[in-house]
Amino acid sequence: MCLPIANVFETAANRTDMSPFGEVVVVATIAGCTTGIGALPLLFSDRVSHRVYDGSLGLAAGIMVGAAVFALVLPGLELGSPLEVVIGILTGGGFLLAANAAFPHLHLLFSEERAEGPRSGPDPAGDLPSAEANSDIDPVDDDLRRAALVGGAVTIHNVPEGLAVGIAFASGETALGVAIATAIAVQNVPDGFAMAVPAVRAGVSGPKTLLYTTLSGGVPEPIAAAIGFSLVAFVSGLFPVAAGFAAGAMIAVVFRELIPSSHGHGYADTATATFVLGFAIMLLVDTVLAV
Repeated sequence: MCLPIANVFETAANRTDMSPFGEVVVVATIAGCTTGIGALPLLFSDRVSHRVYDGSLGLAAGIMVGAAVFALVLPGLELGSPLEVVIGILTGGGFLLAANAAFPHLHLLFSEERAEGPRSGPDPAGDLPSAEANSDIDPVDDDLRRAALVGGAVTIHNVPEGLAVGIAFASGETALGVAIATAIAVQNVPDGFAMAVPAVRAGVSGPKTLLYTTLSGGVPEPIAAAIGFSLVAFVSGLFPVAAGFAAGAMIAVVFRELIPSSHGHGYADTATATFVLGFAIMLLVDTVLAV
């Protein structure tokens, strides 16, 4: 998978009829849009049992924690001080918690989606009833909020990645920029999966889930790359804080939403095992694609 993606980026970067700025934007857009690939497996089923759902949430949580550590915290420490990264982490975590409190009723924005997904009717697998179903919170509303939080964290996560691509190209290191974009593209696939799982569970249609996950990377990444390319000296100094901010938001959403939600239906061991698997996947991705 990595070689075909790298070839696409090299072709875009080597076009003689395109300015360096245009090359950066094209490469970053392609890398960002690969988030949509992660949603593809969820297009083939409109019902999700509790066992599959809890395992998927665990996998998504492990992927997000791995991405926060290997793709954000460690690069941030390489380019800045621990204090800068810590400030970013604390700010990002606080931002996520504030965002959680800011939109408790997302069903008002997405009420037309209610009848489309797996929340309608009894669970075909006969699993234990959802913990949310016994509370005063509408389970569809709760899943929509969770999907928005995960999607927001994934979107924020794409900003420092786009900055890294722009900085590399602006520094004259085209080969390094292509390598970074390739690594980001592969990492974005499981990120898209992490975003799509709660969205599908909430009843968002498959095509809309695919669209939202694609836009979560396809919009912020090229914008950030363009900024990084244009303001390389300033953005290089800002990167550690930005990376820490994105990592803090991702870690916060994992512990605030994904882990608790994956342990409420009697499949905590499954969720724990898939969490470890997801973290291991991101470790391998970072190691194999280290640039």
